[in-house]
Amino acid sequence: MTTPLIIARNSDTQAALLPQMANRHGCITGATGTGKTITLQVLAEAFSRIGTPVFMADVKGDLSGISQTGIPSEKLNKRLQSLGLPEPAWGACPTTLWDIFGQQGHPIRATVSDLGPMLLARMLELNDTQEGVLNIAFRVADDEGMMVLDLKDLRSMLQYLGEHTADLRTRYGQVSTASIGAIQRSLLRLETEGAEQFFGEPMLDVFDWLRTDAQGRGMINILAADRLMQAPRLYGVFLLWMLADLYERLPEVGDLEKPKFVFFFDEAHLLFKDAPKALLEKIEQVVRLIRSKGIGVYFITQNPSDIPDTVLGQLGHRVQHALRAFTPRDQKAVRTAAQTMRPNPTLDIESAITELAVGEALVSLLDAKGQPSPTQRVWMAAPGSRIGPATETERQALRAASLLGGKYDQALDRESAYEILLQRAQADTGIQNQKTAQDSDNENGGNILSDFLFGSVGPRGGRREGMVQSVAKSMMRNAANQLVRGILGSLVGRRR
Repeated sequence: MTTPLIIARNSDTQAALLPQMANRHGCITGATGTGKTITLQVLAEAFSRIGTPVFMADVKGDLSGISQTGIPSEKLNKRLQSLGLPEPAWGACPTTLWDIFGQQGHPIRATVSDLGPMLLARMLELNDTQEGVLNIAFRVADDEGMMVLDLKDLRSMLQYLGEHTADLRTRYGQVSTASIGAIQRSLLRLETEGAEQFFGEPMLDVFDWLRTDAQGRGMINILAADRLMQAPRLYGVFLLWMLADLYERLPEVGDLEKPKFVFFFDEAHLLFKDAPKALLEKIEQVVRLIRSKGIGVYFITQNPSDIPDTVLGQLGHRVQHALRAFTPRDQKAVRTAAQTMRPNPTLDIESAITELAVGEALVSLLDAKGQPSPTQRVWMAAPGSRIGPATETERQALRAASLLGGKYDQALDRESAYEILLQRAQADTGIQNQKTAQDSDNENGGNILSDFLFGSVGPRGGRREGMVQSVAKSMMRNAANQLVRGILGSLVGRRR
């Protein structure tokens, strides 16, 4: 059995996280500047050393130092001695850097189809009517056998809906041109935030996260999120998509001696804020079921009340840093946080939360029976890696040494909805020009053959498909049959 992970201690006891219980999820909470980032680094480092890969978002830009060996300082040594804490095992962790924008790490991409209409609607902040139109766009793309991979594909599909509303109404329902315009404007806003770089191929393969180095240490995958946080809705949806992708693709493994993967979700309140009920139900489902995949999910936020009760009840491990109670609202938040911790007869949890110093925390972890231990007031351990960011030179060295650059750094753009609709429009224009050029009194049967092969246009603009279009559409539908809906239905989209 894997050795327990000592993450904190005081003069009487130590807080040990049992690796076999690490997939029971957890949360790290506390006010800004109380030590949550260091706690996150200590946990990630501990998991890596037992061979468990980790993902975490670097919201503040200072977690990349985990890739470098820490150097003991006089100030740190004095602190460790005064608190009775042991000196950490100095050393760096194997690290891979990622960045949606491709500037500080390997790009992370997903296709529009894989994201799905529900998450995309939340990212675009659409109302119910607009989300319905977006669902129609996805359905038409399915029926027409067209893949929607990037934003220009989605724009083309919306334009197609607007141009064929009369033809589509009887089959798919009313499509409002006003809703199409609103969606297009939301897409434009998303593009200005830089999200266009996220949609496309090659799409992230989550198995590239589940790697270990030659020494058997788990790879720490760090997402540069300082720029991504400027678009908080994109950030929350993006991390949820990655979590759902892990759930969909990994096999059931049950309880292991140590987790297969640990996912840290920083600034978790952005995921739940203003989320519709349907999405919250999906999130709860993922968190509840992903444990059987050997994955532990840890939410980092300021207060446990930021997390819905249905999700909070599934988080077995708790690390609570200090909260401030300057206003009645703050005092209520403190009481709520205290009520989420297991009581300890020798500890006034509510008072302790407001008294904690930087680096001090209230900790309750699951024991071997899966029961929360009584809350203890402890000092968090110090990491053996560097506290603070890696330099630009060190970042470049990490990226150059990575084996994934050849797989992800160059974007791909294969034929999809945009190209198919463009070719179709060009073909229609060519056919129309050909028909106009033909002699109206041509009796040689050319018109009949042309109509049979390429279709015809009625006096009111209605279009009848020809043999060429019918065969092409049939081939595209056969290809579309290879696109399978994700396990979570509308939460994740389609995958080839």
